Amino acid sequence: MGPRVQLPPEILLAQRLAGNEQVTRDRAVRKLRKYIVARTQRAEGGFTHDELLKVWKGLFYCMWMQDKPLLQEELGRTISQLVHAFQTTEAQHLFLQTFWQTMNREWPGIDRLRLDKFYMLMRMVLREALTALQTQGWDERQTEQLLELLTTEILHPDSEAPNGVKSHFIEIFLEELTKVGAHELTADQNLRLIGPFCTIAAQTQDSLVLHNIAQGIFETIVEQAPLAIEELMNELEEEELSEEEELSEDEALSEEEVLEEEAQEPGVLSREPPKGSVCRAQGPLGKQAEDDDEDSASPVLQFDYKAVADRLFEMASHQDTPPKNRKRLYKVVRKLQALAEGLFPEADIPEEAYRNPRGGRRVRMKKRLSGSQLQGKTGRHAKEALRSGLSPGSTRRRRRRRAGGDPAVPQERPGGHGGTGAPRRQRRPRVGAKAKMAGCQEPKAKRKRTPEGRK
Repeated sequence: MGPRVQLPPEILLAQRLAGNEQVTRDRAVRKLRKYIVARTQRAEGGFTHDELLKVWKGLFYCMWMQDKPLLQEELGRTISQLVHAFQTTEAQHLFLQTFWQTMNREWPGIDRLRLDKFYMLMRMVLREALTALQTQGWDERQTEQLLELLTTEILHPDSEAPNGVKSHFIEIFLEELTKVGAHELTADQNLRLIGPFCTIAAQTQDSLVLHNIAQGIFETIVEQAPLAIEELMNELEEEELSEEEELSEDEALSEEEVLEEEAQEPGVLSREPPKGSVCRAQGPLGKQAEDDDEDSASPVLQFDYKAVADRLFEMASHQDTPPKNRKRLYKVVRKLQALAEGLFPEADIPEEAYRNPRGGRRVRMKKRLSGSQLQGKTGRHAKEALRSGLSPGSTRRRRRRRAGGDPAVPQERPGGHGGTGAPRRQRRPRVGAKAKMAGCQEPKAKRKRTPEGRK
């Protein structure tokens, strides 16, 4: 027998990560974290691209073998937090790059029963990547590197990312960015973070990617605009309240000094309520209710809507932008410009659209007429003015229904009195017969022709 070949530690760890026993897999994950920390601490150390691909192969099948939702969530959190074990930014980006390459390669083989846990894994890895960027103070250079990595591996038309990976990444990007940096990111930083989506939306030939970006990024910004403005107003009110509280505290200190001097004098009752009274107990309860309200309010990303509209308009107005992309982006630009002027898109929807569940044609036809056209017209003139906004096709249909006969006369259903036969096409009366419709008689039954020999 020849000498036994010593396998590299990455392959050994990958084999144990994909083991059948959960104890073996959990132990391999803990050893992998220690191995990453020990190897990246050395200056000459570090991982190559192929080595990290082997590590992610084992981690992928470690997640594949894991059952039970709570254990899957715990394992996904442990795997995604491995990015913080790398000591350099370049090593972290290489770890993230190989993760997305592994997901692109293995995605076609994932069955529908395992899709949810890999959706969760992608969400957690993206969140930890943004958290690593947050710990570095949202540095511009490192932000650009991370966005370039995500664009190259997922959003770019030349990437090997399947539609499922692209759609899920676009859907979760703003959600995870809100959870990580909504309290500290400025409008300029948020514009920089959604910059790749503006570029891809203007250049892509894939209608699915264009639709997902328009809905998952830009329409989400428009829908969250009232919440963002409300949060900004709340912050301004809190600043004003803090200033007033400082002034009130100074006044309260002076009043307490006066009360203490009065309390020291004999025959003066204390104004402070006794312990355990209702007045004393109301203070903490009120503060607790305020804390609950603050916790229930979810943070929202702040955007400069005019800057976003200008950026989209600049990208959409290029000569090489496809016409369908330009048309779709211009709709978003108009909404953002209206928001910049303080107008919300929901204000343009008439109340009839909410009352009428069918909505659609009738609401839009009434919307064409402005209030100035109907002003001063009442009764039959107002009806004629409304009728003038109808399309020619609807007018013809109304005339046909009028000329169809007396509605009071019951008509027989096709197939006899029972109405069980096949439906027949009703004949229209000839032009000459319209005048006889009111006093018409039943047509005479046709005589059957008999042979000449029979009588």
